[in-house]
Amino acid sequence: MYRDESSSFAVAKLSVDGQPMPVTIVGELVGVNEGLPLRLRGQWVEDKKFGKQFRVVTYQLNEPNTLVGIERFLGSGLINGIGPEIARRMVEHFGMDTLEVIGRTPARLTEVTGIGASRATKIAEAFAAQRHVQDVMVFLRGHGVSAGFAARIVKRYGNEAINVVRENPYRLARDVWGIGFRTADGIAEKLGIARDAPARLEAGLLFALDTASEDGHVHLPDDKLMELAAELLRIDMGKLAPSVTTLAASGLIIIENLPPRGRCVSLPRLHSAETEAAARLREIINTPARSLALDIDAAIVDYEVSSTITLATQQKRAVAAALLDKCAVITGGPGVGKTTIVRGIVHLARLTRRRIMLAAPTGRAAKRMSEATGAEAVTLHRLLEYQPHEGKFAKNLENLLEVDIVVVDETSMVDILLFRALLDAIPVSAQLVLVGDIDQLPSVGPGAVLTDVIDSEAATVIRLTEIFRQAAASKIVTSAHRINSGELPVLDAPRSDSDDFFFIERDDPIKARETIVELVAERIPTRFGFDPITQVQVLTPMHRGELGTEALNAALQARLVAGAPPNADGSAAAPAPVATALRRGDRQFRTGDKVMQLRNDYDRAVFNGDIGVVTHVDGTHNTMRIDFGDAKDPRFVDYERNDLDQLTHAFAVSIHKSQGSEYPAVVMPISTQHFMMLQRSLLYTAVTRGKKLVVIVGSKRALGMAVRNAEAKKRMTWLAERLRD
Repeated sequence: MYRDESSSFAVAKLSVDGQPMPVTIVGELVGVNEGLPLRLRGQWVEDKKFGKQFRVVTYQLNEPNTLVGIERFLGSGLINGIGPEIARRMVEHFGMDTLEVIGRTPARLTEVTGIGASRATKIAEAFAAQRHVQDVMVFLRGHGVSAGFAARIVKRYGNEAINVVRENPYRLARDVWGIGFRTADGIAEKLGIARDAPARLEAGLLFALDTASEDGHVHLPDDKLMELAAELLRIDMGKLAPSVTTLAASGLIIIENLPPRGRCVSLPRLHSAETEAAARLREIINTPARSLALDIDAAIVDYEVSSTITLATQQKRAVAAALLDKCAVITGGPGVGKTTIVRGIVHLARLTRRRIMLAAPTGRAAKRMSEATGAEAVTLHRLLEYQPHEGKFAKNLENLLEVDIVVVDETSMVDILLFRALLDAIPVSAQLVLVGDIDQLPSVGPGAVLTDVIDSEAATVIRLTEIFRQAAASKIVTSAHRINSGELPVLDAPRSDSDDFFFIERDDPIKARETIVELVAERIPTRFGFDPITQVQVLTPMHRGELGTEALNAALQARLVAGAPPNADGSAAAPAPVATALRRGDRQFRTGDKVMQLRNDYDRAVFNGDIGVVTHVDGTHNTMRIDFGDAKDPRFVDYERNDLDQLTHAFAVSIHKSQGSEYPAVVMPISTQHFMMLQRSLLYTAVTRGKKLVVIVGSKRALGMAVRNAEAKKRMTWLAERLRD
């Protein structure tokens, strides 16, 4: 009835002996087509829309044992070379022996009209492959592997799938996308592999390094790696040393001595990214810049006159450094004039006929940069011409950018892998300008690029500290700077209608959530005129809990899209029935929903972090249209049901996901429930996302905890030291 090829989810009708009507079955069904007898395990469920169904947990495939079943099985399209007509002729000729003939004496297939020797061979090969797939599926499902993962394993290893899994299931974690260490470890346990088997210890060490990279580390000291791996594997740390030696000998890890940290271990891709980035940046810095036939001081004065602005001393130094030095870093908080400097750099680059390119890590940051400067700005992936199907960039050491100056904004978001790719594509004769705020959250990926380049003293660094008069009038700006210096923002009652920063005290998380929903749906739109969906953004530290993204999205969706007031206990009301909705897992997308793209989709030109609004849902064809533009410039993108894993609701998003973005109004909950995430850089990042209004709802105690906690985990990197060398 329905099959989703990407997830292997299927809906089918099953004829059951002794039952007058076919049964509806749903679940992950790989290698299942018409005519195949099945033995199923699962449970009966009552679907509100489709009625009684049998939800499949496991299944066993059997070969058909009736003439009708054999004909339907062969003619279902599952075996290449056999269509319905050929299937009918084969069954008419061989009867119940048809499958035996195909499997054991395929040369006899030429007895059937329309089948020659070549076609008979192809049918036999396809039949054998199909039987093998079924054998592998039964084996893998019997060891707890989902049908979706089982299909990937078969695709990756082919006829060797069972042998690979039996010999070393931990290979799956390295070779098959989506299968991590924990899944492979579960399979290994069912196969009876010992907890201290070398393959398990080696896989656990690699998993520990992967886990560390997700926390931003490029390497780990040897003792820290052992400690983390022993905890993950639940074994004695002393057993791991031989496995480290084995992994190093096979090239799966890199070991080097980094005084004073001692012996450190890294994954090859991260080690090469850091060492190559350092070498390339040193090469760029050490290559003389093109001579500048211009009096830079006079040119800056002319720029001030033509643009009717007056640059501060720090700003003039920054503009000059960008035009004269090979690598310049411009850093500072909100309201210190970073955007004004970039405009000046663009102006003078054009004046001197220098080819300049502007880029940022995210689409939203690039758009802001373009609007602020009047020059084209693109994402770093677009600048480097990322090729998603090959997983690499077209612009690289062999195909350099044709550019004299590259300016990168929001550099704090750039990880070491992307930084290496950028440096590879820049000619050594070019100049590089890195703009960003080192006090914001670091990149999601591994590394601490902006901080390391500053600490290396290899680049010219301009630290902007002067807050300009217009910005100083904003309580958002002054509050952000107070937070960054370890002081609580001023939480007095508003003094004028021009105030743009507010704190509403709500110690109880449920009450805080109620207040947030009311603020977004009613109070902010009524008082400030902001659209509750497109102009107000809720940012929260965590995904779980009463004030996490999941609970807030459910409450805001129910209020803003379905129009349902909350229940008496403050929980989100059940959404009103909507005919036009698409469901994916436990998420339901409807017209009016605010959604966020979760990964880069280059075919649609929609990127990780882009936010849009669902404008149309077609339940008949399982499609959905989303507007990723704005009121002045809408940009409609169509999605099919299979693509919905790329999306999540975005009425509330994590603060990490907000990096590189700005919103007219920001509402942020802060609660002691978030104690694990309460740190100064997180709060500072959230506050600086708001352009015109910031409202914090929650506990003064939690706010104080965040302001006082400046001890963000130091990332284990070595870029600064490599640049110094």
